Amino acid sequence: MDGQQQRKALTAAASALRALAAGETGRARAAADKALVLDQLGVYGAFVGGVRRAAGEIEQLGSVTAATREALRDSVSPGPLAAAVEELLG
Repeated sequence: MDGQQQRKALTAAASALRALAAGETGRARAAADKALVLDQLGVYGAFVGGVRRAAGEIEQLGSVTAATREALRDSVSPGPLAAAVEELLG
């Protein structure tokens, strides 16, 4: 396993969350996809689905629902991104 590649996956996942918070849904999807490609541990599979769901809600509703936010948080919990979900999307 390449630790540097896994760190890049984490960085891409964090970028996806920041993009969601900024309402940049295309950038969020692209960053989540990048996280999935770089992920050597298989920890971001559900995260990508959560980002896609959240992006769709932002496009349709203008915000992320509490249920989607919780699912997204659960997809990265426990870990450094769980707090970021609440901070950025909470």
